[in-house]
Amino acid sequence: MMRRGKGLRGGLGVVVIVVFLNMLVMAAATTEMVAAEEEEEEAAGKVKVKVGVVLDLNLVVGQMGLSCVSMALADLYSSRSYYKTRVTLSTIDSNDTVVDAAAAALDLIKEEEVQAIIGPTSSMQANFIINIGDKAQVPIISYSATRPSLTSQRSSFFFRIAQNDSSQVKAIGAIIKAFKWRQVIPIYTDNEFGNGIVPYLIDALQEADADVPYQSLISPTATDTQITNELHKLKNMPTRVFVVHMLTRHASRFFMKVQEFGMMNRGYVWIITDSIANELDLIEPLAYEALQGVVGIRTYVPRTKRLNLLKRDWRKRFRRYYPTVEDIPEVDVYGLWAYDAAWALATAVELAGTDNLRYTATKINSSNYLFNVGVNQNGPRLREALSDVTFTGLAGEFSLINGQLQSTLFEIVNVIGNGRRNVGFWSPETGLTRKLVDSGGAKGLRSIIWPGEPVVMPKGWEIPTNGKKLRIGVPVKDGFWEFVKLVRDFETNVTIGVEGYCIDVFKAVIEKLPYKVDYEFVPAEKSNSVPGGSYNEFTYQLFLGKFDAVVGDVTIRANRSTYIDYTLPFTASGVVMVVPMKTEKNTNAWVFLKPLTWKLWALTAGFFLFIALVVWILEHRVNEEFRGSSLDQICTSLWYSFSTMVFAHREVTLNNCTRLVVILWLFVVLIITQSYTASLASLLTVQELKPSVNDINLLLKNGENIGYQGGSFVYEILKSLKFDDSQLKTYESAEELHELFVKGSMNGGISAAVDETPYIKVFLAQYCSQYTTTEPTFKADGFGFGFPIGSPLVPDISRKILEVTEGERMKEIETKWFKNVEECTASKVAELSSTRLSINSFWGLFLVTGVVSLSSVVAYIGKFLYDEQRVWRNNVEPSIWRVFCALIRKFMKRDPTAHPLRRRACMNDVPVLARRRSF
Repeated sequence: MMRRGKGLRGGLGVVVIVVFLNMLVMAAATTEMVAAEEEEEEAAGKVKVKVGVVLDLNLVVGQMGLSCVSMALADLYSSRSYYKTRVTLSTIDSNDTVVDAAAAALDLIKEEEVQAIIGPTSSMQANFIINIGDKAQVPIISYSATRPSLTSQRSSFFFRIAQNDSSQVKAIGAIIKAFKWRQVIPIYTDNEFGNGIVPYLIDALQEADADVPYQSLISPTATDTQITNELHKLKNMPTRVFVVHMLTRHASRFFMKVQEFGMMNRGYVWIITDSIANELDLIEPLAYEALQGVVGIRTYVPRTKRLNLLKRDWRKRFRRYYPTVEDIPEVDVYGLWAYDAAWALATAVELAGTDNLRYTATKINSSNYLFNVGVNQNGPRLREALSDVTFTGLAGEFSLINGQLQSTLFEIVNVIGNGRRNVGFWSPETGLTRKLVDSGGAKGLRSIIWPGEPVVMPKGWEIPTNGKKLRIGVPVKDGFWEFVKLVRDFETNVTIGVEGYCIDVFKAVIEKLPYKVDYEFVPAEKSNSVPGGSYNEFTYQLFLGKFDAVVGDVTIRANRSTYIDYTLPFTASGVVMVVPMKTEKNTNAWVFLKPLTWKLWALTAGFFLFIALVVWILEHRVNEEFRGSSLDQICTSLWYSFSTMVFAHREVTLNNCTRLVVILWLFVVLIITQSYTASLASLLTVQELKPSVNDINLLLKNGENIGYQGGSFVYEILKSLKFDDSQLKTYESAEELHELFVKGSMNGGISAAVDETPYIKVFLAQYCSQYTTTEPTFKADGFGFGFPIGSPLVPDISRKILEVTEGERMKEIETKWFKNVEECTASKVAELSSTRLSINSFWGLFLVTGVVSLSSVVAYIGKFLYDEQRVWRNNVEPSIWRVFCALIRKFMKRDPTAHPLRRRACMNDVPVLARRRSF
């Protein structure tokens, strides 16, 4: 924190008198110093080089600059006594006018034949003197003319030892972007000084994604009433971020009026440019109190030992002219620039030499005073020498490129109490940083105390404080009232409210905003324009200023976004075609395959083969019915497995594991066959529903009518598809759409309709199973809320829309208004899912059957290997393949150890008599 060390003093009039007296004292002290220095130089016999000084000596910046110039020359020559030249100053007061400044420059050139001119003070004065210096080839060196248009491109003899006003605009833009403010109002004086920065400032704000809805011009001679009227206009605007660019003497009075008008309270953001921030120490206490919470862009001056010595010498030189040390004005950056300018000029004078310090007369014969200006012969050499001078000055590194001081490091300060507090720095290389040396992790700014002393960042805008509510326009509809509906009094037919899905979503979003927004719904007048234009006209009324926002089933469209700003969509959308369903009997010859999906067919067939293999493995060694040749065994096993499908198997199974597998498999077959029978019966007896039309081009070719909702942008889509107006029919409600379908194209109705997905869902919910959607589909971006372009509400509401749509609140709103849609959709899904059987319904049965079958096979084979262990344990043959083949041959043979009762008597063992009787 940098302390000011000054207390509050009486009224503003007393302050002005004290400042004026201070300037008179400083002028007297400066005159004494210059006279003493000239006497010393004459005694030493140095070559005197005349330099003119044209400054406004009735202003602090002029008086301080003159004092710093004198101190710089004294310090330079005391440390470089070997210099052969000595700069002598010829000072003329320009009286804060352009004419006097130009006249002073002409006198210095014609009468004194000065080698250079330090000054003038203001940019407007410099604009004239630059031309004079260019004509006379006299370098003009200004430390306070900062208007961007004063560049050395106009004259190579003009040098600006100060920062260009435009060099700070990117720092301002960086602050605006860091705090994500979307609107900024520049406030500047209506003169060349104020107007010069505006184009550069607006460009920087646009790069920071900020709009400039208004520019406030304050005349330098504005009365208190005029300033109050302008502040009243600003207060009634929603924008609360202001950038002020004025001279300090104008800014002091302006901010005192701002404080009186109540615009230095919470929610306001005030940013001051370096023209004010560089002279904060010179602002008197009464005005300083009005700057609390202001953020300033200030030229950074390195704190060096040499600067501290200068400030000490400054106090010593002027101590005898002031009652106390605290009354001595602080040296500001303009004084330091004046010091460095004088130092650089004196150095350049020494480098340029003294061989040709004279003027030559022009050859123009004219009585005009301006045409008779001579030409400085030493001017070009002095210009080149000054361009090459580089050193470390009090204000930083001194280096001139194209006559402009190269310094673009700014300090960001926050006015608090009786001083200012550093909150960060800005440079083109590092951007905003908290520390002077960017460490990579100190981006941004330190915490700022804003006007009204809140630490929380202001959002940068407010609803106007004149008690006005936001006028929210809503469309008037004759149907589809689920989205927007006007509630009327049946007796008086007066609108008493608005409700609907879109309205509930808007209210839920507004409730989530961290600040209060007062609004009222205003029904829009119905449009009598051409079909398809009413919603375009409805949104255009927002652009014309009739509404502050539009809420309803307003689709986000590219053509509308050119004159309004949309929030994020709060519902998905798209454009589809809806057609009636036609019924027909299912006469497909392969309809018997439809009850099961192809995956279930394949799995069932695979399991039939699998069960055949399992039964053969478990039965062929103990059951004579599964023996015989290889072909007989294969056929018997397959026959047994597939005959279970109709429960026609007759072979007797003897292995207990086989019986367990077969029982489980028969249960699976029973479930599948019963389900198959039911599904097939449904397919053969129920009429199948199909879309009546599948191709919109077929409607166009046959000249059939097609419907669309009146006022919708769908009209433009249908016209782009080459539909004639005679084929297009409008409807306003779901009931009217149904009536058009019932009539049909032959009777003035329609064969299909094209509309947005939300409306079609509502229509299908009301007439479930009678209509369906089909191709084509067209892209649409959903419903969104509309605001004027650049409205600061848009980003906040868009963020809250995401919170609402992702939460439970959105489900409650959708259930409230679209319950029928969900019920109809659920019934259609159930109907569709019941027509075909899939693996999902039976995978548990197949899993159990497969596990039991594999377990039985593994157990049986394990027992076989155990019983035949002598084959694979005691075999003298070393070959594994031979052992494997021996086991296979053993496995294919009949089991000799099987119980006799498990074998059927062979036909050869039956008595002859019995055989004869069997025949």
